[in-house]
Amino acid sequence: MNESSNEYLVLSRGQWDKDTSQADIEIAIGKFYDWLTRCIDGGKMKMGSRLSRDRAVVSKSGIVTDGPFGESKEVIGGYWIIVARNLAEAAALAAQNPCLQHGLTFEIRPLEAERASVYKLANETPAPRAK
Repeated sequence: MNESSNEYLVLSRGQWDKDTSQADIEIAIGKFYDWLTRCIDGGKMKMGSRLSRDRAVVSKSGIVTDGPFGESKEVIGGYWIIVARNLAEAAALAAQNPCLQHGLTFEIRPLEAERASVYKLANETPAPRAK
């Protein structure tokens, strides 16, 4: 990765369209892996992984291993890393994913190398309380 490049996490969300045949899904998956290999070989992406269907949620309330979990539109099927100059370039590359045409969506998030701090605005920072 050169100095002008950043890394972006791509989360594959959702489920296949119900009206898409298994054969068409298998073709899209094959095209996806061909596209992914070309992008990795070209230095535009890094390998990610599919996620297993098993899961657990850990919170201050305890550990939950048998649900409830998010809705199907919130399901994360896998992830990979895009190397790009900016978020727009990363999104444009993700938009080329052959699986996009069959119901999946992709969330692209910049990865921050900076250490977390309570003094820096972040995803976990609570919204200001109403007065």
